[in-house]
Amino acid sequence: MSHAPHPDMLAKTETLIEALPYLQRYAGKTFVVKYGGHAMGDAERARDFAEDIVLLKAVGINPVVVHGGGPQIGSLLKRLGIESRFVDGLRVTDAATAEVAEMVLAGSINKEIVAHIAQAGGRAVGISGKDAGLVTAAKVERTAKDPDSLIEQAVDLGFVGEPARVDRSIIDTLVAAGIVPVIAPVAVGEDGHTYNINADTMAGAIAGALNAARLFLLTDVAGVLDKGGNLMTDLTPAGIAGLVADGTITGGMIPKLETCVAAVDAGVDAAVILDGRVPHALLLEIFTRKGAGTLVRAG
Repeated sequence: MSHAPHPDMLAKTETLIEALPYLQRYAGKTFVVKYGGHAMGDAERARDFAEDIVLLKAVGINPVVVHGGGPQIGSLLKRLGIESRFVDGLRVTDAATAEVAEMVLAGSINKEIVAHIAQAGGRAVGISGKDAGLVTAAKVERTAKDPDSLIEQAVDLGFVGEPARVDRSIIDTLVAAGIVPVIAPVAVGEDGHTYNINADTMAGAIAGALNAARLFLLTDVAGVLDKGGNLMTDLTPAGIAGLVADGTITGGMIPKLETCVAAVDAGVDAAVILDGRVPHALLLEIFTRKGAGTLVRAG
């Protein structure tokens, strides 16, 4: 008498079979994952994320994590009674703020992610852009229109930087040793000052330097939505320019997509904006036909 397998078991095997071509395609490839937003503050989501990273490493993919920490920096500044000033949505980072940002980013958050990966059975090492000269920062120059005269004026954001150079050797060393690098977006400039770098920008620069197969930006939104509120799954740089021009893409999504386009221009195969609030969004995007986010590839 034969026993038919339980339907749940068959569904599981079908899921694995569906994943097979993707497992074959990505074995040995590098994925850079920017982890941030509110998914980071939720203990269950943090565990899900760590499991995803450990699974990627287990199937022969090399994940590299770059994390943010804006909300956590904001709450510690508040607790310490340090006032924040914003220009066009960008935090002006004075010396005191820069010190707190480094404590939060390279300290508490970085080690928390490393610990979650260890709990999920992986091995991770937390570093920042300062370690082994990974990233050399350049001070960000910004302009803003004076509301009265409408004249463009230079704005000093303080110790806010962008990646000027990336030396990938420390990442290569860790990856070769079977370790997942977890990178805080803090770096030193040629001037010896410590700069805070936007985590998306940091992840994009590192993905470019590593010739990554994928850059994933985990965010607090579903991805890029059209005017009807539907998820747009495939975009090209030319298509993005058109959607910005007609007002479909606005606000904080514009710099995220600029990061994706810059990464693709630098040789990354594709960049994906993904909803970090969805459990195991990373695995759904990588190993299923449908995917789960907005993918940007060269036109």
